Amino acid sequence: MKLHELKPAEGSRKVRNRVGRGIGSGNGKTSGKGHKGQNARSGGGVRPGFEGGQNPLYRRLPKRGFTNPTRKEFTVINLETLNRFDAGTEVTPELLIESGTVKNVRNGIKILGNGKLEKNLTVKAHKFSASAVEAIEAAGGKTEVI
Repeated sequence: MKLHELKPAEGSRKVRNRVGRGIGSGNGKTSGKGHKGQNARSGGGVRPGFEGGQNPLYRRLPKRGFTNPTRKEFTVINLETLNRFDAGTEVTPELLIESGTVKNVRNGIKILGNGKLEKNLTVKAHKFSASAVEAIEAAGGKTEVI
């Protein structure tokens, strides 16, 4: 096989549909838009969510409660997860991402006191629960709020 013989795999490339180029193309004259009507017009069609005048779904469904637009969402980690690190390690959000423990930090990392910590670690995070701080210090480690 030579460079000039290379071709894309069958069906991997789409052929552009050139509308309004004669009756033989199958998309000539009205360009596949039919005769007149809202969808035949430039900029025609209905907005998303429009149901032909019927009360749309987003208006039919009940709305309850309050959604806080400035809500902070923390990535939570339990103490038992921190046991995978060696004793004396400084656990930071960067290390957690690097090791694959956490995918993304969102608005910060919060350490929760679920499980038992067997190693003394220096943990740097954005928030700690009271029980987590207690357990980390009981294991001989330190906590540091970023």
